[in-house]
Amino acid sequence: MLVCDSFGVGDAPDAAAYGDAGSDTLGNCARAVGGLRVPALEGLGLGYLTRIEGVAPRAEPGTAHGRLTERSAGKDTTTGHWEMAGIVLDRPFPLYPEGFPPEVIEPFERAIGREVLGNVPASGTEIIERLGAEHLRTGRPIVYTSGDSVFQIACHVDVVPLETLYEWCRIARGILVGEHSVGRVIARPFEGEPGSFRRRPERRDFSVPPPGPTLLDRCLEADVAVYGVGKIRDIFAERGLTEAVYSDSNDHGIDLTLGYLRRPGPALVFTNLVDFDSKYGHRNDPQGYARAVEALDGRLPELIAALDGGVLFLTGDHGCDPTTPSTDHSRERTPLLAAG
Repeated sequence: MLVCDSFGVGDAPDAAAYGDAGSDTLGNCARAVGGLRVPALEGLGLGYLTRIEGVAPRAEPGTAHGRLTERSAGKDTTTGHWEMAGIVLDRPFPLYPEGFPPEVIEPFERAIGREVLGNVPASGTEIIERLGAEHLRTGRPIVYTSGDSVFQIACHVDVVPLETLYEWCRIARGILVGEHSVGRVIARPFEGEPGSFRRRPERRDFSVPPPGPTLLDRCLEADVAVYGVGKIRDIFAERGLTEAVYSDSNDHGIDLTLGYLRRPGPALVFTNLVDFDSKYGHRNDPQGYARAVEALDGRLPELIAALDGGVLFLTGDHGCDPTTPSTDHSRERTPLLAAG
């Protein structure tokens, strides 16, 4: 199961209710750059799912294709992955368009022994650039949210050690319960100097646990190994996994996936490739997004060749159209491409 984070193929029927009418991550991205060159994805039937410049509507024998429409409320990573694994949410996770209320922020500040900066919805790169210098001077963590149900904590690695940042996230996770059960608390370490801050790859997500058994749990019950690559272990709160490993990039995630595919015995390899979303979708960078899609396409033949009688399912968890003014996720249909 290969989840290309934010691979949207056109607005969902209820997209207007989320402010996302007209979103089409792959289609709009292709138009913005003059077309995509993705022969492997084309052969899997991607061109049938939405109009993508440069991608013909065709499919090779032995493949299958379709579009998925999310039943759950919401358009976030946790909701999308949980639904793939059999959990449908009737209510979305809470959002905080005005920032987090005192009953959340004040106990968090008391627990970590310092006040926070920010506490507003923001783009991660923008708020780090805006408040990073003050964070360096004061040591106060940058707390922010977005259009998704997230409590994000950004800290410079020279000011707050990674393990301290992770502990602060665990503290926040313990506070964010009940009506404030956000989908994820996210550690956002960064480095560099004012004017040239850079995110570090040691991001960690602290998710609320799934409310019931998932496909991963059922696989383990059936003596099928489950290997998680990327942030899968975080999304499922480390449940239902035989083994899991973080990845540093899309290419690294594919390398790790290939390693698991070569192991003997029946297995589900569940991989999240996050670069599409985190590096390009949220940063409104269609050129970078297009390059990442084409790079993935170049590696798909390796993955298919390594299946050894298995099946590849390629999909997405939501959209994140880099051509719209918003930097948030978009409520879109997602692809289901299969080969093997």
